[in-house]
Amino acid sequence: MRFIADFHLHSKFSRATSKEMEVENLARWAKKKGIALLGTGDFTHPTYFAELRSKLEPLGNGLLKLIKGDERVQYILTAEVSNIYSQEGKGRRIHTLIFAPSFEVVETIRSKLGNLGKLSSDGRPIFSFSAKELAKMILDISADCLIIPAHAWTPWFSIFGANSGFDSIQECYGEISPHIHAIETGLSSDPEMNWRWSALDSITLLSNSDAHSPNRLGREANAFDCALDYREIAEAIRKKDPRKLLFTIEFFPEEGKYHYDGHRQCGVIFSPSQTKANQYLCPNCHKKLTVGVMHRVEELADRPESFIPKHAIPSIHLIPLEEIVAEALDVGVGTKAVESEYERLIDRGGPEFRILLDATPDELASFVSPAILEGIIRMRQEKVSIVPGHDGAYGKINLFPEKKRGDASKDQLNLF
Repeated sequence: MRFIADFHLHSKFSRATSKEMEVENLARWAKKKGIALLGTGDFTHPTYFAELRSKLEPLGNGLLKLIKGDERVQYILTAEVSNIYSQEGKGRRIHTLIFAPSFEVVETIRSKLGNLGKLSSDGRPIFSFSAKELAKMILDISADCLIIPAHAWTPWFSIFGANSGFDSIQECYGEISPHIHAIETGLSSDPEMNWRWSALDSITLLSNSDAHSPNRLGREANAFDCALDYREIAEAIRKKDPRKLLFTIEFFPEEGKYHYDGHRQCGVIFSPSQTKANQYLCPNCHKKLTVGVMHRVEELADRPESFIPKHAIPSIHLIPLEEIVAEALDVGVGTKAVESEYERLIDRGGPEFRILLDATPDELASFVSPAILEGIIRMRQEKVSIVPGHDGAYGKINLFPEKKRGDASKDQLNLF
């Protein structure tokens, strides 16, 4: 069966996260989005794990469902861990996504990690040992676990990040490297960017929302065609099986917070070549620029843009329906007008992913306004203008550039 999975999200026990991030709310929003499988997130946190045990029941296949709920939304046990340490004379900050096949395995993981740090301090706990040691520890507990470097390119907390990362998987994980089968590309990169580096050809590229609030679920996700079963999903990821992992759903990476280089405080947005021309310094205040994901990909790439390797898993770039509605109505995303129209569209047309991916223009025209329909069509054709994200600021996406007049950022708009 074909289904959509979003493996990486956080609970209300993580910093800067909505109080609505509870499994019941997650299930409700997953149905709106058209997501069949959600990561639980944060299984290391004591209080949240107790909630998971009290609210979810195992299905006998490594997945879980709400005790008081149907099976249309299932869960897979996941957590993100932060390792901050020094290696080869450089500070490293690596975030890792962990998949586990059962509550019992999670109990053992939590027991081990609880002896090495304070699990209750945050939904994403911090440890001072290496990412390699973490991977070895988890895989020694259960070979069925998956270890996936999270948002692999972001500057501050990732395996390839400009500020604290490595130049290869092997440099980070050593002899454990053969057990690293996948990476998460993150919001600021997409598979097309990763295809430029031949070292990743055997690595499965996954995309997840890293959601901190329920309406952010599915902003990136993965489409599978296999049984809803932990081991079959894990095997599809390990083997990079294109028959079972059909495609990933992507942000336009330019919209991600770290796509381009820059200095947010001074309003400076630079391409990699501009950064080099300015000796990596902000031309206004002369402080060091934050080097973004595109720049880092350029440093490690050994192929030109638009290169497609053999056996590449396709990707589809989407804009969340709420954002399309907001731009069509020319109002903010969080406004009542957008919420009301979003709910009407979902009630009439089915889950969000069906509207964005599958519904024909003729079908959409029967219940979608002309402006929203035009926005969906332009998104599908990738006719999108974006001021790239930089230094922690999301990019500004624009489906209707002809409506904009006197925008101070218009000179930096790029058509992708």
